[in-house]
Amino acid sequence: MADTPQANPQTARVLSVSELNRMARDILERNFPLFWVSGEISNMTRAASGHWYFSLKDSGAQVRCVMFRGRNSYLDWVPKEGDKVEARATVTLYEARGDFQLTIEFLQRAGLGALFEAFEKLKQKLQAEGLFDETRKRAIPAFPKQIGIVTSADAAALHDVLTTLRRRMPGIPVVIYPTPVQGKGAANLIANAIETASRRAECDVLIVCRGGGSIEDLWQFNEEIVARAIVNCSMPVISGVGHETDFTIADFAADRRAPTPTAAAEMASPNREALLNTLLQQQQSLQRSMSYKLNRYMQQLDFLARRLLSPAQQLTHKQESLAQLGTRLQNSMLQLLGRQQEKLLRLSLNLQHLNPNAVLNRGYALVQTRDGAIVRASSQIAAGDPVNLRFAEGSAEADIRSTAKPD
Repeated sequence: MADTPQANPQTARVLSVSELNRMARDILERNFPLFWVSGEISNMTRAASGHWYFSLKDSGAQVRCVMFRGRNSYLDWVPKEGDKVEARATVTLYEARGDFQLTIEFLQRAGLGALFEAFEKLKQKLQAEGLFDETRKRAIPAFPKQIGIVTSADAAALHDVLTTLRRRMPGIPVVIYPTPVQGKGAANLIANAIETASRRAECDVLIVCRGGGSIEDLWQFNEEIVARAIVNCSMPVISGVGHETDFTIADFAADRRAPTPTAAAEMASPNREALLNTLLQQQQSLQRSMSYKLNRYMQQLDFLARRLLSPAQQLTHKQESLAQLGTRLQNSMLQLLGRQQEKLLRLSLNLQHLNPNAVLNRGYALVQTRDGAIVRASSQIAAGDPVNLRFAEGSAEADIRSTAKPD
């Protein structure tokens, strides 16, 4: 009998168990997207780490499940053994033991699917009517004069809101419009309280709130009558229903959604401490600005003061200036007088050189005819003409005996 051919381990790849489990896990995670599965909880274990380990089973099979602390901390309820649930999960493989298991992302009680369907249907209807449009939303006043609250008078949410308002801005008056927020017919009562606040119009902003709970507990805020009352309210409305992960129709209809009632109170009221800090910062900034300007003006004043002289100083400076001008005038006059004296001396010398008496003093005589004309050439006279001779000292009369022409 012929032997069956066997694969040669030296030529075919041999997987380790770890590689096999890793490949199986990758295949499962890639081919199974996030999905919903329903079943009954069994073998529930809450580890010290905060993770939950349990099985989901039905009449024919079961599967191991894990819900990590980062996910189960968002639930507002704790599942127990035998609970019928619906889980949103992904498929994976725990490689260390090779266990096929589900990683639970979200968990809810079975039967809530109909509520979610009703929620989405009403949401789409109101959204189509434009009730959720951002253009319709009104701004929350920064400094309301009075705040209204629609909630149960016995609710812990009311205590949280009032405590927050007293802490942030204790001087703002508060008007409470009490109403049941849970149970049959509560939606009509909530809508009536909102309409009462709108009609009285005594507040600047209205908070509609309640604490956390299951989807059934919060369902009154998913009713159409409450959404329309919020939209038609005469003042801006802040919805603070449930916890951060809870969303209701009232949240979409309101002008602002707060994740918690405490957050709604924070949105509605200014922060006194923050305002005081801002005021202090502005005061300090103003003081710095004024100090800077005062220092600058003082420096300018000092500069101008150095330039500004007293009347006595001004008189002294004017006297000194006048004395300097007098000295300059005297020097100028002396210089001018000296120059004029020098000029006069030159003119005197010139005049002396041109003075006929100076020539006569050297022995010359001035010859004049009887009519006073000066004889400069022999052709002006003839023999027998009488002439007058003028000397440096005295004069004489003579007759011309003869004349001669120049050579």
